[in-house]
Amino acid sequence: MAFLAYLRSAVGLAIVLSLGACNDVNKSAKPFKVLTTFMPITLFTKAVAGDCAEVQALIPANSGPHDFQAKPADLTALRQAKLLVKNGLGMEEFLTKLIASADNKDLLIIDSSRGITTLDSPEEEGHLVGAHSDHGEVNPHIWLDPLRAVSQVENIRDGLVKADPSCAAGYRRNAAAYIANLQTLNTEITNQLNPYRGKTFVAFHDFAPYFANRYNLKADFLVDLPELNPSPQDLLRVAAVVKRSQLKALLSEPQEGERSFNTLAKDLGIKISVFNPMETGSVQASQNPATYFKVMRSNVADLIKAFGG
Repeated sequence: MAFLAYLRSAVGLAIVLSLGACNDVNKSAKPFKVLTTFMPITLFTKAVAGDCAEVQALIPANSGPHDFQAKPADLTALRQAKLLVKNGLGMEEFLTKLIASADNKDLLIIDSSRGITTLDSPEEEGHLVGAHSDHGEVNPHIWLDPLRAVSQVENIRDGLVKADPSCAAGYRRNAAAYIANLQTLNTEITNQLNPYRGKTFVAFHDFAPYFANRYNLKADFLVDLPELNPSPQDLLRVAAVVKRSQLKALLSEPQEGERSFNTLAKDLGIKISVFNPMETGSVQASQNPATYFKVMRSNVADLIKAFGG
């Protein structure tokens, strides 16, 4: 029995050592530093990086790209970073001036949106009457579609492999595991939302088109950006959508929107639920790549309740 216990221990140790082999290459030298922009990009990058790289978010927890104000420490971080991972599609408009000020000629940038099929703004799509978007020609919230998130993870993987080939095997292995989980999540959500195909839901700001498109739903919103206040026309438009679609709840966000939605929901006789776009999050949540799956499953559960399920 003692020999078997020793054997199991030795085998376990060998497995751990073999899994960490590529990481030791980096640990013997200065850590490979990677900067990310905001929460979903940080989660994806941490998942791919594992122990091979030191990942730091440029935008602090509980702040989002819409309200980010750069500090001197952010310039220092950019000057010291070897790699920056961003969402792209105009989501991080502040980066252009910040990168220029940092003047880090060796900084490599991974645009995680590269090659991903985008959706035009609502007025160009023509399916949201009276709605408009300040994000530009395309909506940038691609991470809320799990299959587009797969493409983002692949872009991050490829960028890390190119920038730090010493841990290429680790990056590829970590990405493969995370991608498998994203594909499983997509199948799960598809099955859950299939009975609600064609239904409309209303979120606080314009973050849901990719999610809606993936699962054959229609998304409307109250305001373009989370920091904006709704106009009387916005309130009237959403009230009409709610009555027409027979929604049971408006989908607010953890950090924004409840004040604007509360009065409207009371007037319409419906509830307030939550759909978290993950533009911000707690320190703990932003450190754990599993946060993405937890939040998305919670979002789907709350959406089904809003549909009356």
